Amino acid sequence: MNQHNRTVITTMQLLGFQTPQHVNYVLFSVLLLIYCTTLGGNLLLIGLVTYCKDLHTPMYFFLTQLSIADLLLTTDIIPIMLHHLLRSTGVISFGGCMGQFYAFAFSECSECLILTVMSYDRYVAICDPLNYVTIMNQNFCLKMVIASWLLSFVLSSIVTASIAMLDYCHSSTIDHFFCDLPPILDLSCSDISGVQMEFVVLTSLVLIGPFLIILMSYGSIISVIWRIPSVSGRKKTFFTCSSHLIVVSVFYGTLFGVYVLPNQGKFLEIRKVLSLLYTVVTPLMNPMVYSLRNEHIKKALGV
Repeated sequence: MNQHNRTVITTMQLLGFQTPQHVNYVLFSVLLLIYCTTLGGNLLLIGLVTYCKDLHTPMYFFLTQLSIADLLLTTDIIPIMLHHLLRSTGVISFGGCMGQFYAFAFSECSECLILTVMSYDRYVAICDPLNYVTIMNQNFCLKMVIASWLLSFVLSSIVTASIAMLDYCHSSTIDHFFCDLPPILDLSCSDISGVQMEFVVLTSLVLIGPFLIILMSYGSIISVIWRIPSVSGRKKTFFTCSSHLIVVSVFYGTLFGVYVLPNQGKFLEIRKVLSLLYTVVTPLMNPMVYSLRNEHIKKALGV
């Protein structure tokens, strides 16, 4: 493939959900409301944890990092969707598409790793409570968070750089509402085996590996809870990690669904709906789940 063919596609078109214009206006209103609520909820949570001394604990520190990842994700996806719905166009520049994918990959990787760190925090709190303060000290927590962000930065940068250097000479139409990896690769006329291998490594490091760690953490947690003699004691202990378990279940459930389903035929629309759940609904849901089910947050809010 010569250099000229690499620049054939300078813009791409996101098809989105291909709904009538009057439906687009409804979707615009709903998404705008979700976006404003997501921004408000996550910023409020970050503010509460920052300024309320009672919330200066490892769990709430990790929760602020999760909120930051949610803010990055929702700001990467929704504003572009709003623009396309209002203007009835899905045109995005090639550079803009690569930038959106990078921000998406970075925030998703960060969220996976931070959720894993949070599960380890719950594991230590329940399975080794006497050593919790010693293990989850400020220095250790900070190192885990920095490592999560750095690893996300490196991995997402490598994959984005690789797909940006591919040759694109097929259709410029992306049958999705944002620039995700599978539909982008469908447009390439290069050998994509190297990028696919990088994607396998990426998913192993930030999706499958962390998910297995979360499963092992909760396996140990459930084992400890099961040995608590009183029913009330078991309920109280399980309640301390129930919010995190809900968020993990929704996030990983939809994420696995998206990348397991085929990227063609009737499964395309199902993939879009599942993608909408973890890119739009999950960032909205996270602060609500942690706030409504947490007495410390309610106290800080004065509820």
